[in-house]
Amino acid sequence: MWDYPRPPRVEPGSERIRIFLGGELIADTTDSLRVLETSHPPVYYLPRRAFKPGALEPSQGNSFCEFKGAARYLTVRGGGVAAERAAWFYPVPAAGFEALADRVAVYPGRMDRCEVDGEQVLPQPGNFYGGWITSRVVGPFKGGPGTTGW
Repeated sequence: MWDYPRPPRVEPGSERIRIFLGGELIADTTDSLRVLETSHPPVYYLPRRAFKPGALEPSQGNSFCEFKGAARYLTVRGGGVAAERAAWFYPVPAAGFEALADRVAVYPGRMDRCEVDGEQVLPQPGNFYGGWITSRVVGPFKGGPGTTGW
């Protein structure tokens, strides 16, 4: 992933992505977009329709990415569990990232389990970045102690 680009690249994915919360399958799709950025494991963006009805609701807060634009946060619900600000989306993505419109990314560490083609994902270290670590990506990754200045 050190050869991932900066600015990030968006590419379609065909892997089966499954997300579980509260012991419940809340998202299941083979229609994803991966955002690849230097020093980060991929972040998967799923279409809203991939989530069970009621699994996503607006939450407080926003953030700004110099490349993708202004993000809004979502609470993720499943199996009686509510994970506040555990997902985000770009209501109006910046130029070059329009493909992210109407797609949602989740912090894998805030879910019970996230899978890529059946492999359980490890979350990117730290509490800000939302990368999905699988056996196909090799670190070190930004987000852990001492990596802020990368």
